[in-house]
Amino acid sequence: MDVVKAVETYITKLVSTPSAMKVILLDTHTTPIVSLASTQSTLLSHQVYLTDRIDNGSRNAMPHMKCVCFLQPSEDSIEAVCAELREPKYGEYYLYFSNVLSKSTIERLAEVDEFEVVREVQEYFADYAPLLPCLFSLNHTPTVNRPLCSSSPNKWDNSALERSVQGIIAVLLSLKKRPVIRYEKMSGMAKKLANEVQHRIQTESTLFDFRLTQVAPLLLVLDRRNDPVTPLLSQWTYQAIVHELLGIQNGRVNLNMVPDISSELSEITLTPSTDPFFQAHYLATFGDLGTSLKNYVQSYQSRSLAQSPSAINSISDMKRFVEEYPEFRKLGGNVSKHVALVGELSRLVERDHLLDVGEIEQGLATSSGCDFKTVQALLANNTVPAWNKLRVVILYALRYQKTQTSNIATLINLLLSNGASREEARLVYVFLNIAGSDQRQDDLFSTGSLLAKGRSALKGLKGVENVYTQHTPHLSQTLENLFRGRLKETSYPFVDGTGPNLSLQRPQDIIIFMIGGTTYEEARTVALLNQESASTGTRVLLGGTCVHNSSSYVEMVRAAAEGFPASVYEPPPESASSAPALNLNLGGVNVSLGGPGGSGVYRTSSDNVGIQAEGIRDGVRNLFGKVKQGVDKMGLP
Repeated sequence: MDVVKAVETYITKLVSTPSAMKVILLDTHTTPIVSLASTQSTLLSHQVYLTDRIDNGSRNAMPHMKCVCFLQPSEDSIEAVCAELREPKYGEYYLYFSNVLSKSTIERLAEVDEFEVVREVQEYFADYAPLLPCLFSLNHTPTVNRPLCSSSPNKWDNSALERSVQGIIAVLLSLKKRPVIRYEKMSGMAKKLANEVQHRIQTESTLFDFRLTQVAPLLLVLDRRNDPVTPLLSQWTYQAIVHELLGIQNGRVNLNMVPDISSELSEITLTPSTDPFFQAHYLATFGDLGTSLKNYVQSYQSRSLAQSPSAINSISDMKRFVEEYPEFRKLGGNVSKHVALVGELSRLVERDHLLDVGEIEQGLATSSGCDFKTVQALLANNTVPAWNKLRVVILYALRYQKTQTSNIATLINLLLSNGASREEARLVYVFLNIAGSDQRQDDLFSTGSLLAKGRSALKGLKGVENVYTQHTPHLSQTLENLFRGRLKETSYPFVDGTGPNLSLQRPQDIIIFMIGGTTYEEARTVALLNQESASTGTRVLLGGTCVHNSSSYVEMVRAAAEGFPASVYEPPPESASSAPALNLNLGGVNVSLGGPGGSGVYRTSSDNVGIQAEGIRDGVRNLFGKVKQGVDKMGLP
């Protein structure tokens, strides 16, 4: 269930043949896949001396070279191959495609191969980006030109549906899995995709003729609309905060906009497979990162002393220096990269007041709740960027949609008077209409039954280790219910044609696909869960149409709304809850369940301060201070 190893195996196979000097030609789709799964040195070790694009018409003819093509079987790439074969620039061609080839496509390739230069045609199912061993992406971030939906949030765009089916089929074939399929019942898109994948598996039954396991693997198709909260939040773990504030595109981070950045650090590679420090700390909270980075720098400094001229006193010292210098130089570059990266993250956190914003976001996203006046104060703060204010108002509206409609309207007006445009402000109602409580099948905020409210609120009494990482994605609860056999078939039905009592079985291999994109916070949840369940043999793989940060997610919703009826911009018809408030007083802590104030945990002994006491807040601030001070003080020799 390791997608990085699966794709690495395919890439190694395709560059190993023939055993001669060769060129590798890629297209726009396969270029990032190869860059994620292989390195330049690995390609060179297999005698790949040139990497180019199939659509580059200015390539020189090299008839003495062999050519390996790794392409997606899309119309554009097939046409480019046909044009190449009509006027071949290389002596031999080995064609590998990232997904299933139709019979007509094979016939078309055979017809244009008049010079008989094609030696091999194969399917290598690496039609997805392997971002982490437990995370893959189809690299389809929806835009106006490449939409996910058509005329409503429940209807697929045909091209997006076909791309998602192809991507999932490639994942299943590369891992040799023939799963049973479940989907979220309230999502028309999830049902459509699940049925299409099942149909494709049956159509290509010979490809899926794998050895049967005692319990079949499970493919669970989810819809981003059932949890709109997770991608809206500020992130506080290393990989997630880099993606949130700077963006990670296929393992690369653009630092061109960073003040005084050196040219060699203007674009950096950030993947666990090629970076040992990132491998060890990509799941770590940003506060803990300061200590780890300081130790990393000190380790480099101690090694630099050992490499200084004064430390070379003999022939054996010189030999050791020559042997260790390449690794030492590589270490120095990696230290510089992470110091620059963490320094920029610290600058952005301070500039945009993300500690204040993040604390409010976490309250809105968890059982702690958030006071209306606190949100008003944030919106009135001119130093907080309008973008962060918009995210907070959307979160407030999603949480209190049914209970505080007047407050939501007040916040939207406050948003407009504090820097937000009307186009941005109306996105609040777009979110309520697309992913509000009436569109979600699960209770995100534990505001449903009285028992759920009490259980969620009392959970807060155990204390909070870090106020900025209280939130756990809804996916975590879904997986917990699945592991315990409690994932209701009425809410997550099986695709037609599966046997009885399957919901009672505990699958060992679980593949989650999130329509509308997943997040690095959810990937962290899956990675930690895999570590915990290693002894039981349960393995979870997460994938999605793309990996979102808050800006890409809001942009996806904004672009999608342009294709929906105009009513998507209007306030939804809501009615305030008529249920009476129920308050429990437990030793100075008030647990509020229901009522206009919403559910939450509050101290009654001190000025309505929430469960996140000042001491905890100050402690976390000190953690971020440590990062900033550490980076400021660190100087590389």
